[in-house]
Amino acid sequence: MGRATLADIKGKDFSELAKETKTITEDTNKVSDTNKSRNTTSSNSRGKKNRQRHRKMAMPAAVVVTPVQRLFDTCKGVFAFARTGIVPTPDKIEQLRAVLDEIQPADVGLTPQMPFFSPPVAGQVPKITYLHIHECEKFSIGIFCLPPSGVLPLHNHPGMTVFSKLLFGTMHIKSYDWVVDVPSNASAAVDPSQSVQHPEVRLAKVKVDSDFTSPCNTSILYPADGGNMHCFTAVTACAVLDVLGPPYSDPEGRHCTYYFDYPFTEFSVDGVTVPEEEKDKHAWLQERDKPEDLAVVGALYTGPEIVE
Repeated sequence: MGRATLADIKGKDFSELAKETKTITEDTNKVSDTNKSRNTTSSNSRGKKNRQRHRKMAMPAAVVVTPVQRLFDTCKGVFAFARTGIVPTPDKIEQLRAVLDEIQPADVGLTPQMPFFSPPVAGQVPKITYLHIHECEKFSIGIFCLPPSGVLPLHNHPGMTVFSKLLFGTMHIKSYDWVVDVPSNASAAVDPSQSVQHPEVRLAKVKVDSDFTSPCNTSILYPADGGNMHCFTAVTACAVLDVLGPPYSDPEGRHCTYYFDYPFTEFSVDGVTVPEEEKDKHAWLQERDKPEDLAVVGALYTGPEIVE
């Protein structure tokens, strides 16, 4: 998922964790001041006990690592050597998958009642909201918030490994991988008898074409497998936590490309055949401009803060 046009959205807010930490610190300081006063006015034996008690109370409390902080820390290790086309090792993949599988909407400050998820006004294209959490040259973390019927159109993830965690709701996912043993960028004839040519298309095989309802396992796509080109359609209001490694980058050749998809039987390409029973599992993909009706806006992420 992820849109290159969202790379500059850097929304952060004060988190509840920060507020709680501040409150705990203030309470601890009050206790410390009280104990100091008692030590000054009490006897030597009482002072010794109070000093011992004060030392115990002044010991730093155990640091609570939030789920989103754990996600960030894990990403730093998993994508330490990320670059175009480099896939993390299987053990690193499973490590990050396990962390994402445990994350709940509340862990990132989301509820289905938020305005991002309200049904669109009749006749208007559903607006998708992107909550930026973190981005660096190695990876990015963000959340797509889709109202009912919201669509992230078919697009690719060149040279990237992408983890998508459905936080709540039901979503239809259709994804493809390129068929590698056929000519790419072939010109297809719409009607072979009339030699009517269609702009360049490329053959792809359907990887996934199903509804998914939370809770479900985190999905993973790879540079050449797992459904690198996909389309998301919100059956109900839903939210998807996305981790991309490495993220989109035009200078490094990781440009987000959108596609039309056409049934295999719609075109004919010389030298390309598919068994009859496999035809419905294949499609022709054609590059297109970014859809004009795609409305993705950035909003402030208000979940727990990440400490870098």
